[in-house]
Amino acid sequence: MSRKDAIDSLFLKKPGPSLPPAPDKIAARVRTGAISAMGSSLQEMAEGAKAAARLQEQLASGDAVVSLDPSKIEGSTIADRLPAEIDRGFDQLVMSIAENGQQVPILVRPHPETAGRYQIAYGRRRLRAAAKLGREVRAIVQTLSDDDLVIAQGRENLDRADLSFIEKALFAKHLEDAGYERATIIAALSTDKADLSRFISIARSIPENLISKIGPAPKAGRARWATLAEGLGRSKAMQSVESAVDTAEFRKADSDARFALVFRLASNTTSKPSPKVKSWTTPLGKKAARIEHAAARTALIFDEKQAPAFGAFVAQQLDRLYDQFMETREGGGTDQK
Repeated sequence: MSRKDAIDSLFLKKPGPSLPPAPDKIAARVRTGAISAMGSSLQEMAEGAKAAARLQEQLASGDAVVSLDPSKIEGSTIADRLPAEIDRGFDQLVMSIAENGQQVPILVRPHPETAGRYQIAYGRRRLRAAAKLGREVRAIVQTLSDDDLVIAQGRENLDRADLSFIEKALFAKHLEDAGYERATIIAALSTDKADLSRFISIARSIPENLISKIGPAPKAGRARWATLAEGLGRSKAMQSVESAVDTAEFRKADSDARFALVFRLASNTTSKPSPKVKSWTTPLGKKAARIEHAAARTALIFDEKQAPAFGAFVAQQLDRLYDQFMETREGGGTDQK
């Protein structure tokens, strides 16, 4: 390198002519590259081992999502949903899974009695959709006790807020009928003792076959179901409802419309006509009594302020008045004895 080139390289930042690397430096570079490649391989192996360990932990805890054949999954021992003949939401779910895949896995447990099979805790609609599409269902597998199963089942449905009141009530009733303790049912429904009693009371007051025919009725809350239960307990209401559920109008209606039809029939049957009311006025112009005529009774109500002690006096005369009444009827040619 000339003096000019050296000066330019130092002060003017111009690169001087390049020289070939020394042989010892080439060997060092080769050794460094080999060591680097070996380090990368070791690092990948270590990361792979960690990933495998994490996968093993997830499988042990049931947090891993696996694909299962829907035919190997059985329903829950306690049903929490009512079948709906018209379920537009399910049709939309099938379309969504067909187009976008299953986004939310279901939860299952290994079958307690049959190896290689499973029981579902929640996600039955997603399971049905996968089966309908002929594809495997994505699932989380966890080892659950019977209590854990129904609690997970109830909690997931409550979190998704898609169980209607009557489905929750039937779920509570079925759990109690299956022998689960109230504490477990309360945990499954995230409720308290008072509300649980109301759930079970209403579910027991309405025939389950009628509830099944009506369906989930998502728009009908506790108050309307309680009113329906009360109405069905009165005479002739159930007869009218049973006739209605066999009609084409009922079968073609969705669940909320079916509930409205049954509710209307029960309300009309149980409603009582208003009694006919007349007033009795004393010769002095005071309204001293009210007479109410209904289909099965007549009531005579005295106003003690307007006619003090008169009601008691009339009560003492009832025997004599009844004898006079009978004489009048006999005189008319009708034997009442």
